[in-house]
Parts: sequence; structure tokens; C-alpha cells
Amino acid sequence: MKNNNITFRLIVLNFLEFAVWGAYLTSLGRYLGNIGLGAQIKWFFAMQGIVSIFMPTLMGILADRKIQAQKVLSLCHGLAGLFMVAAGVYCQRAVAGVEFAPLFLLYSISVAFFMPTIAIANSVAYNALALVGKDPVKDYPPIRVFGTVGFICSMLATNFITIGGVSMQDSYTQLIASGLLSLVLCGYALTMPKCPTNKGKGGSISEAFGLQAFTLFKDRQFAIFFIFSMLLGASLQITNGYANTFLGSFASTHPGTFAVKNSNALLAISQASETLCILLIPFFMKRFGIKKVMLIAMFAWVFRFGFFGAGNPDMPGVILFIVSCIVYGVAFDFFNISGSLYVEQNAEAKIRSSAQGVFMLMTNGLGATIGTLAAGAVVESCDVFNTPANWSQAWYIFAGYALVVGVLFAILFKDPEKVKKNA
Repeated sequence: MKNNNITFRLIVLNFLEFAVWGAYLTSLGRYLGNIGLGAQIKWFFAMQGIVSIFMPTLMGILADRKIQAQKVLSLCHGLAGLFMVAAGVYCQRAVAGVEFAPLFLLYSISVAFFMPTIAIANSVAYNALALVGKDPVKDYPPIRVFGTVGFICSMLATNFITIGGVSMQDSYTQLIASGLLSLVLCGYALTMPKCPTNKGKGGSISEAFGLQAFTLFKDRQFAIFFIFSMLLGASLQITNGYANTFLGSFASTHPGTFAVKNSNALLAISQASETLCILLIPFFMKRFGIKKVMLIAMFAWVFRFGFFGAGNPDMPGVILFIVSCIVYGVAFDFFNISGSLYVEQNAEAKIRSSAQGVFMLMTNGLGATIGTLAAGAVVESCDVFNTPANWSQAWYIFAGYALVVGVLFAILFKDPEKVKKNA
């Protein structure tokens, strides 16, 4: 197997993996608002967090012990794709109006099988690189960047492609497009190199589910870190669920402006910033250390939300929207990567992988779920769907929340470098 060949194949794998997600993640809220399900947006995005609590672990055990990982990846994408297409077709045929229950059921099943594919795709890639003698730590990150590129391309396609005179970001077609991409990946995953399984190598239930890593909560520093990971994870889905809906609410007061007409394209700046900010992390880590880098991320969320609250689609207000999207890269990357490094450097080697799983559980599982539901409650209390002018109030509440989290973290979490020196 040629090195260049496997690199290209993994680039395609990552591109498709995140293109599936980018087709609807930032625009689904806008579509749901258009069809009268604005109050239910929180449940659609909370479901991603709910299934992330258990499905990645279950599918990971299946890939480790029973079925080769590339086949599990194919199976998950096949089911995710079928149910997402079914969700889109239901919306297309719901002449009397889309009802929450059937759409949510089809969407939830699809998401339940999609969320584990992110981790499984990583496992497939690591195995493929190892087979050709490459170092996953060194050689995978440049490949993974193309996942973000795929996400951006999918967002832009959803923004600019119109079907029947309607932009995909305002239509059920975004669900069908995501499902079809998933089905393509279902077939493509089977072309990946075979991954080994550990059949017959039992181990305890505790080991299988990575439960040993939860003993880290006995350590005060780790307990504080994980709790704040959850609190910060609560910020993660807020703009995914409501940013496009918010920008679309200006349609009556600022029709035809770029931010309204091409809101998905505007939000794609966030993902571009995320890609570029990854390159800044080594410099910031070396100069400021882990705690300060985490704090930079937390206060970046304050500006992310605050700029949304202060901006508007006209000049110069739209510049604040653009700056908010640029700040997102710092807010997202600086905590996720520095947090992962904190776990890597401070957890025992035998539970390090499981500890990373706990970190992801607290941010993308519990944090994202709680945050989405809480954000939904804030949006509803501000009555934004009946009074769009109240969106600013909601964004300022989110900014205030992020500020409180950042200040408390600065006070309660000790700098790891200083702790080691004192020890």
C-alpha cells in the first residue's frame, strides 16, 4: 500500500465524514424555525449530546471486540444516511405541515448512529497510517484538517444551492443531502484497510466502558477541570442551534442583506477560523501555559456571544458578526485542544485514553445537552420568535454566562505548571 495513496484516501474519508455534518448542523435551526418548530430546536441539538453519552462507547466496543472498525463505520453511516433521508422525505410529503414527533424520531435515530462515526473514523485512520509505517500523532492532523474543509464546503453548498427556487438552508433538502453523503461514505468506508479486533480478549465491564477514568474525580484539580469542561461544553451548541435562526430573523427588517441571504456562508468563517487557530496553539501554549490558554478560550466565548448581540446585518454592524465568527476559532480550539493536552499530561498512562473519553463526555455529551436545553429555555423566555428584537437580550445572557464561567475558572483552577513546581 503506497503512502501517498493512503494519505489521499484518508483525506477523502475525513472530507466526507464532516461534510455529512456540515450539510445541516448550522442551518437546521433556521429550517425548523421556518416550519413553526422554533421552540423545539433545543431538542434536536440536545439529542446530539444525549446520544454522545453512550453510543460512541457502544459502537467502540463493537468495533474493538466483534466487527472490524471499517465495517462498523460503514454500518453506522448506512443507518444514519437512511434515516436522515427518511426525515427529509417525510418533510417533503408532509402536506398538512411537519409534525415534531415523526421528524424528531427519524432525526434522532440518524444522529444516534452518526455521532459514533467521528471517533470510529479516527480509529480507521490511525490503523491505516500505522500499516504504512506512518506516525498518527505527526501525520494525522494535516489529514484531519480536510474534515473541516469538508464541513465548510458542505455549509457553502447548503447556502448557495437552491432547489425549486428555495435555498437549501431554508429547506428539508439539507437533510436529504446529508443522508446521501452518509450513504456514499457507507460504501467508501468498506474500501479502507482492515482493522484488527480483539475477539476473545475479554476484560472487565469497567475496562470496556472506561469507567476507571472516573476515579480522576477524586483529584480536586481534575474534578474542577471536568466540571468546567461541562460548563464550557454548554456553550458549544448554542450558536450551532440558534445562530442561523437569529440571522434569518432579520429578513423582515433587513431583506436582501448578505448576512440574511447568505447566513450559512457567513457562519462558515467560524470553521475557517477554527482551522487557522489550530496553528496558533503551539505558540500560545509555550508562551502562556495551559491555564491561560483555557482562560483565553473562555473569554473568547464572551465576545462570540456579545458580538452577536451587538451586531446587525447593515454596515458597520455586520462587521461584529464577522468578528464573532473569527473569535469562534479561538473559543473552540483553545479549550478543546489545551484541555485534551491537560488530560494527556496529567492522567496516568493506563487510563489516559479513557480519561480523554470522560473529557469528551463532559463537553460534547453532558455539557452540550444541558447547554442546549438551557439555551432553549433562555430563547423561549426572551420570546424571540414573536419578538425578534429580543435576540440581543438572549445573546447578552449567554455572554454573561460565559463571563461567570471564565471568572470562576480563573479563581478555582490552579495553574498545572505551578502545581508541579510546588510539588
